[in-house]
Amino acid sequence: MTEHIDPPVAVVTGASRGAGRGIARALIAAGWRVYLTGRTVDSLGEGSVAVPLDHRDDAAVGALFTRVEDEAGRLDLLVNNAAAVHDALTGRDPFWQKPVELGDILDVGLRSSYVAAWYAAPLLLRGPRGLIAFTSSPGSVCYMHGPAYGAQKAGVDKMAADMAVDFRGTPVHTVSIWMGILLTEKLRGAFDGNPDGLAAMAEHAETPEFTGRVIDALYRDPARESLSGHTVIGAELAARYGITDEGGRQPVSHRGMLGAPRTPSDVVVR
Repeated sequence: MTEHIDPPVAVVTGASRGAGRGIARALIAAGWRVYLTGRTVDSLGEGSVAVPLDHRDDAAVGALFTRVEDEAGRLDLLVNNAAAVHDALTGRDPFWQKPVELGDILDVGLRSSYVAAWYAAPLLLRGPRGLIAFTSSPGSVCYMHGPAYGAQKAGVDKMAADMAVDFRGTPVHTVSIWMGILLTEKLRGAFDGNPDGLAAMAEHAETPEFTGRVIDALYRDPARESLSGHTVIGAELAARYGITDEGGRQPVSHRGMLGAPRTPSDVVVR
């Protein structure tokens, strides 16, 4: 008689499209039950539960985790990915010449990550092992898209570091992951009619699913405690785990060009 083992359960925020959707898709393929959030999110089929919500609404976020507890009875992984990304983000103007709404990423992106982790922590602590993964980028240490974006990325890196301190002595760990240039639906669409240009871009980019496979491997790593509180470069962690992207490509780390993650201080002031 084969023993039935329930699948691990994850919440992936900001999974309507882009990074979050690809991460969720990869986790589902790896056998996870995934709750996806987003204002316009829909199901990814078997193994997924779509929960439309606005991460500005703390009560709705709390209700999400109550639902996870009621339906699944457990939570093993939270991927904090939701972020309010304005269409003008990548413009070259200084911040005061861009819409003030670019600062919304400090609400849905930074504060929302804290709120989701706050609600998730009690559930994660009940299990034998739990992980909170934040999606981030080198924008936390270099100038990238302006000060609001940079502050949000630096903030989630620091959040991962400080939450790890609070989780010490428990089976829950936290890591912030720098993703590379992402081959999202939006980026692929920009190369419509230009397959050669897309192929050239793909040589230096990552699929969103790549980060999902990295997170899955990190969750299963028996030595992952050594990474708790740290910010890691996804491409480097993938090389450690032997993970490749579509077509067998090994995405490269941009550490030399964009900078290295900051090492958290070991000083704790309470």
